[in-house]
Amino acid sequence: MNSLNELLQELGISKVRLAKYLNVSRQMVYNYLELEDINKWPKEKKILLLKLLDIEDGDENTISSIKITTDYLMAVENRLNQGVKNSSDMDNYFDMKGLNKEEQTLIADITYLLKEKLLDENKKEENKHAINYLYHMLQSIDNVPEIKYILGYMSKTTGFINPEEYAFDEEHQFIFEGILYSALTLYNNGGASKSKLEESHKRFVQEIEQKNEEKLSRTQQLNTIKIQALRELGYNQINEQNAAEVFEKIAEIQSRKV
Repeated sequence: MNSLNELLQELGISKVRLAKYLNVSRQMVYNYLELEDINKWPKEKKILLLKLLDIEDGDENTISSIKITTDYLMAVENRLNQGVKNSSDMDNYFDMKGLNKEEQTLIADITYLLKEKLLDENKKEENKHAINYLYHMLQSIDNVPEIKYILGYMSKTTGFINPEEYAFDEEHQFIFEGILYSALTLYNNGGASKSKLEESHKRFVQEIEQKNEEKLSRTQQLNTIKIQALRELGYNQINEQNAAEVFEKIAEIQSRKV
């Protein structure tokens, strides 16, 4: 399902919008995308997704071969908007339907802690950044398994769970925890310094910058044009009422660059 996850990201389709299109909860979308084969999806939801992407089957080769052009992007946007119900995003955030009591309690506890951190005047700005980074981690957790290992490691070191518990891929989690422990031991015992790690951190920054440059693909350029079109027309998003006007504006903006 890696190709599908990558395609959805390139198209700018969030889990919330896809959940609305499929008429399921966001958690259910995460569950679907964790399946190794789209054929394991409920038939009705599989058909809806294939219709959205305008393909006949959902195997990896078919999805990875999709070429994202202006016309394709606009067609997907149009189909997505037609299938999405007119409901606010906040309804999805607090919709507990389909969750058991333990899961509802977990969401309530997390919400309470987040609010408590944001209300702490002494660390308000610091906490806001930390929570924002946590939000970024949650957005990336399906594509970066190491995020789960980091969260598991922190739960173990702070005494919340048994250090021998492996909720994910045991071998990979075990190896990652061993590496992370060695690195943090070095850090905490003063065996590392800024001067010693300057070159390593420089390579770290360069690698990220290179990845970010590579992401500046045709898809991102199209998304930039879409945002520009919305801004020039005074809209916040594309919907059924303004879709034709926005698509026309996108074509106009592209013609300016020719």
